[in-house]
Amino acid sequence: MKRYLLIFALGIFFFTSCATRVVTTAPATNTKVVVVKKAPRNHKVVVVKGKRYYTWNGKHYRKTNRGYVLVSIR
Repeated sequence: MKRYLLIFALGIFFFTSCATRVVTTAPATNTKVVVVKKAPRNHKVVVVKGKRYYTWNGKHYRKTNRGYVLVSIR
């Protein structure tokens, strides 16, 4: 009986995951997402609350895999 309990305990230990689940929501369907492929030469890097943003023409952008996305900083 102890052998089965040990095998069961080891099975639970090895088959459980340490990964966590993160859920995000997509922007509303009427929200316009602006993606800029390449930042202009005159862009500035700004750090707000420990996060890096890129700014030009008075607007702030966040760098993503697809390019730079227009964001609103509050």
